[in-house]
Amino acid sequence: MKTVIRLLARLVERFPVVVVLASLVLTGMFGWLATDVKVATGQDGFAPESDEIVAAERIGELFGDEAIQSVMQVIIRVEDGDVITPEAYAVAQQVTRTLLESEFADLLVGDATQPPIVSYLAPVELGAAQAGIDPATLDAAAFRALYDRTLASAGEELGFVRQLVPSTTDGDGPEVGLLLVFLETTGDFNLQVERELAIAQLLREQATDGVEVRPFTFTLLFEDGFDFEEELGRLFGAAFAIIVAVLLFVFWMRPGGNATRLRSVRRALADTGVTMLTILLAIVWMQGAGGLLQRLGVLGELTEVAQIVPILIIGLGVDYGIHLTSRYRDEVGAGASVDAGATRSIGTVGVALVLATVTTAIGFLTNVVNPIPALADFGILASLGIFASFLLMLTFVPALRVLLDRRAEVGGRLPTDGMGATSSRLLPQLIGRTSVLAERAPVPTLLVMAVLGGFGWLGLANISTEFSFTDFLPDDAPFAVTLEIISDEFSGGFGETTQVLVEGEALATTAGFNALAAAVDAMADTPDVIVVDTPAGPRAQVRSPVSIVQGLFVPGPDGLLSDPAAAQAVLAAGFDPATGRIAEDGDVLAVLDATRASSGAALSTVLALTDGRPSAALLEIGTQAGESTALPLRDDLLDDLAPVTGAGLAAIVTSQYVISGTITEALVDSQVSSLLITIVVATLVLMLSFGIENRRPFLGVVTMIPVALVVLWTFGLMYLSGIPFGPVTATLTGLAVGIGVPYTIHMARRFEEDRSRFSDLNEAIRATMTNTGGALAGSALTTAAGFGILITSTLTPFRQLGQVVAYAILLSLIGAVLVLPSLLVLWERWHRKRGLAPSGRVTRPLVGDTPRVSAAPVATDDLASGSSGPILLADRRSPAATAGRVALSLAAVLLFRRTIAVLRRR
Repeated sequence: MKTVIRLLARLVERFPVVVVLASLVLTGMFGWLATDVKVATGQDGFAPESDEIVAAERIGELFGDEAIQSVMQVIIRVEDGDVITPEAYAVAQQVTRTLLESEFADLLVGDATQPPIVSYLAPVELGAAQAGIDPATLDAAAFRALYDRTLASAGEELGFVRQLVPSTTDGDGPEVGLLLVFLETTGDFNLQVERELAIAQLLREQATDGVEVRPFTFTLLFEDGFDFEEELGRLFGAAFAIIVAVLLFVFWMRPGGNATRLRSVRRALADTGVTMLTILLAIVWMQGAGGLLQRLGVLGELTEVAQIVPILIIGLGVDYGIHLTSRYRDEVGAGASVDAGATRSIGTVGVALVLATVTTAIGFLTNVVNPIPALADFGILASLGIFASFLLMLTFVPALRVLLDRRAEVGGRLPTDGMGATSSRLLPQLIGRTSVLAERAPVPTLLVMAVLGGFGWLGLANISTEFSFTDFLPDDAPFAVTLEIISDEFSGGFGETTQVLVEGEALATTAGFNALAAAVDAMADTPDVIVVDTPAGPRAQVRSPVSIVQGLFVPGPDGLLSDPAAAQAVLAAGFDPATGRIAEDGDVLAVLDATRASSGAALSTVLALTDGRPSAALLEIGTQAGESTALPLRDDLLDDLAPVTGAGLAAIVTSQYVISGTITEALVDSQVSSLLITIVVATLVLMLSFGIENRRPFLGVVTMIPVALVVLWTFGLMYLSGIPFGPVTATLTGLAVGIGVPYTIHMARRFEEDRSRFSDLNEAIRATMTNTGGALAGSALTTAAGFGILITSTLTPFRQLGQVVAYAILLSLIGAVLVLPSLLVLWERWHRKRGLAPSGRVTRPLVGDTPRVSAAPVATDDLASGSSGPILLADRRSPAATAGRVALSLAAVLLFRRTIAVLRRR
């Protein structure tokens, strides 16, 4: 690690022009690769590998898109009013007439058992026909009386229509009612969307001043006119502008000496410009590397989660720029030349940034094992961005800085007096005063923080996990609002179809066919399955091979069967239309052949053949589970399908909502594993680093303790704020480690330097807090500003991410300036009691300095970089003592793993 840092430092010092030009050439190459990055649409990338998703894909292969009948749900709404009125009836009738007379009339699907349009006001139409009156001539009271009277006298005949108005209403009547429009589907998805958009627009035009018309299909959800890329561009631009403003504040130098006000302004602008230019280059590198990995098949198409990584890089990458620039300023302000200042800043800050980059990348790369591809791609892309930021900040920034400042140095225009006044600024002074807690009350401070960590644990144990395919739509998107109304008033509505894929050779047997009929019968009592009243009694609304065969016996409007010969052939083969079963000695193949001859198109949408024999069947079930109860519905249907599986057939239940539920389950499983992997691996990396360089591996554990607390605290605040664990907030573990670990690394490594500089421990921790803590506060301010812009997003997940990151940043700063200093003080006191005081220890810088004895403070305060500064010679300890510390460190890791294991069993 030190060798690489030395190499970069020498490269920048000797060949700054080459470094700058090489960076720009590589940027051009990566920029070309970035032009070919592919972006996902809809839910592509969010689906983990699961039986439900495989089944959905298999259904598409076997039965095509025609397997699902499209149902357009049309909301008739009178806000704070009543939809069972003549006025609402007039609008509903106009909607029906418009559809029947439009160019889309041929797309309407209906038969003897199901009209193409079903209205919630069907009782009024039936009652008026029986009484021979025109409903439009009735007043409101008479209209409502006719509705109630007809509905009561009809018994079960209009049972399904009762479900088209909410079961509970406030006030005198329901505010909403439903019209169901059954549409023919097409295998061309784009054509289907085009048709449904045109129909929806046509129906919306039928609304009046007092009555809303809100059509909805699930196909229309992602065609709501929302431009995600425009939203992303707005957020990126706002984040960029805000961070520029904050950086100008952070990089502002107090005028004095040769640092005139004009030079201070120019310096702040220059440092801000160089930092932000470098971040833009890093984003281009990241996008280009992402495009290359897509070509290699490592990355999939980028989802909305992966597309917000540039905003994360702005927030995380600027931290590197602040530390490096602050260190460079302090070195030059203390009298070093421009070349020496750049070399020393790379040599000191670079070591800390290497560790910060590695641990941050680990935090993001834990998503690689996530079962959700979108999160795995997010982790890879974010790691690429972090690495690009690190490399450019340690090469391009100092090289460009050297080229700009050499001329100013030669001309005597370098504002060295202002550059060396870092520790006297407001933020360093404020943070420095918090060292009193570590000096005087470290144990009480840690106890309070541990108790808060316990509350965070409770939050983690109780936080909800949610995923919705509408997450990435604005809250006010018209179709999303309509879906919310349907979900609230009708328990998910009537456009929901849950499918069951049944496969196996037994479908060609009587036992297999009868098992399908038995399963359908069992579904009539299943919660959230739509039940319709038939002459034979209540039946689940299921379209299956059984229902297609039974359809041969449904008379048409003239009271006659459409194909008596086919019906007779089916009867002869042993089929009983009343029960849907075939006699034991019946011929299932003959039944299916006769049905195919009469209704081949309909049967092909629910039954697939292999070599002329049935091999797969599809059950399409009308359901109302919505997202909240989709998985319980799946489990109930699997119970109903026991006869099917008992017959030797495989059955898988799937739907859009069931798939969303599986994604939620995957998120639940991944949140604990990601947390475990991130913390343990990052701890081991730090133990290895501190063990090699300082012979104190346990310092790696000490450094990670505040980060673990930050993760728990953040989960606790998420729980209190009502923020669920979802696809975007699932990145929390990586973000918390990505923000928290660099903070603690800077503090720990700077303290390692200061404890050798000061014989008094209180002075050492105070110097660490003032210099490094002040830079961390500035970094936290800029990072929070960058991420905070997400709170203004129109998308709920991004707003939640903005809140969560704000929590993580604030808590990471608290962990670094309150928890870690107390741990370091107690840790150092323990070492000093054992005779390991640092007085008179010889230190040596990593690059370009001479050894010095550090019994007293050195004249030059280290910057606000929080980096390691000089690398300390290792303590001379016995192998037994070193082995004991390693064993203690490993014990701490094992204890943490045990804690997580207990949490996973919650």
